[in-house]
Amino acid sequence: MELSPKNLKKLNSKKGLLALLSKEPLNVDRAIRYVDYQKKLQELQVELIRLQTWAINQEERIIVIFEGRDAAGKGGAIRRLTERINPRHMRIVALPKPTEDEQSQWYFQRYVEQLPKAGEIVFFDRSWYNRAVIEPVNGFCTQKEYDIFMNQVNDFERMILESGIHVVKIYMSISKKEQSKRFEEIKSDPLKQWKMTKLDEKAQDFWDDYTVYKKSMFEKTNTEISPWKIIRANRKTDARINVINHILDSIPYDKNLKI
Repeated sequence: MELSPKNLKKLNSKKGLLALLSKEPLNVDRAIRYVDYQKKLQELQVELIRLQTWAINQEERIIVIFEGRDAAGKGGAIRRLTERINPRHMRIVALPKPTEDEQSQWYFQRYVEQLPKAGEIVFFDRSWYNRAVIEPVNGFCTQKEYDIFMNQVNDFERMILESGIHVVKIYMSISKKEQSKRFEEIKSDPLKQWKMTKLDEKAQDFWDDYTVYKKSMFEKTNTEISPWKIIRANRKTDARINVINHILDSIPYDKNLKI
């Protein structure tokens, strides 16, 4: 294989050698792609710091919602988004099953309590859209509760936007084959086995049901003022770069701000 001086330099770097030797069999193209990914990720993370600095200075409030298939890479994308920014001005929200008291409240109430304060970015690792897909597929809500949610959600988001909060909605999409592959990797890795839930175990069997409700969610909630961005996530590195680019493009921050 003939390598250009530029690519040879990439492979001779610490990151390049690590990428080349970390997986078998050796794959030069994969290693070069990974070096390029790391460089681009670092550049974008600098912009994320700029975005956060702007939000803090201007007392802006930002919500980033992550939805998608199980094992689509939501958590990995959020880690890359948050690993370099100031942890005192951001939160990751991944709410557990609602308590008995929460079940008796207005559905959106516990999410309202998680909305950002001035200068804060909140990343929702799943959100109120649980009721649009996961809950009806798995029988966690009634048809009436689902219908009420679908009737209220656009107005709920309109009120959030009108209060001055920026909202970015991201859906990470993978193929059924890729999901199955990732589940097998999780099951075989002692460091990741804890990630496998009962819902994950049923995800392949319920694939078509999830698809039906996902399409209904997009048809109803992909509005002009609060659109969805679908990120193709079969290749994790590309997905993470695309996620960050979309967030940066969606928020009108000061790109010339010195940090």
